[in-house]
Amino acid sequence: MSIAHNIHYFTSLLPHGVKLVCVSKFHPSSAIQEAYEAGQRVFGESKVQELIEKQAQLPADIEWHFIGHLQTNKIKQLLPYVYLIHGVDSAKLLVEINKEAKKKGLLVNCLLQVHIAKEETKFGFSTEELLFFLQSESFYQLKHVRINGLMGMATNTTNIDTIRSEFKSLKLVFDQLKTSVFSSQNTFTELSVGMSSDYEIAIEEGSTMVRIGSAIFGPRL
Repeated sequence: MSIAHNIHYFTSLLPHGVKLVCVSKFHPSSAIQEAYEAGQRVFGESKVQELIEKQAQLPADIEWHFIGHLQTNKIKQLLPYVYLIHGVDSAKLLVEINKEAKKKGLLVNCLLQVHIAKEETKFGFSTEELLFFLQSESFYQLKHVRINGLMGMATNTTNIDTIRSEFKSLKLVFDQLKTSVFSSQNTFTELSVGMSSDYEIAIEEGSTMVRIGSAIFGPRL
């Protein structure tokens, strides 16, 4: 199947209110251009330098999402080009993003990454750490970041019950925050969970944003 066919398949399949983030990391600009010509405008990259290079080569109206683990020394390079940072996985990282955004006069859209998987290799706040941080004075002083929602990655397993349970737990945290910390902010709307292998479960459990790569572009080069 062609990339264009796969884009049309997913855009027709996804329910209203669920955004397709086309994960283009490690795929060439020509593949992204094909997806763009099929109507896709939102692309996800996990390497700062790769995102910057592709941004320069491709149409200006592409919405670039950063979906990788962001190192603090790369923030300065990334900020002018990124629409949404998915994986803000610590208070320290959010503070650093705010610091660089202030220097550049920007308001940066961020999702807070919560560690929901059983694997220690995955990043993110624990639920307890997140709730504590969001109630702290240091959080309220961050005026150059906008928290748009939460992001999570399920355990890499074929056990559907495990995946569903992890997505469900994140949705509970999202709902709790939406009615408490972010009750007065209408921009706290996104729950970014679900990839090529588990997006159907994620949508059933409340995802508003799925990150699909291999099911659109095929295997990475």
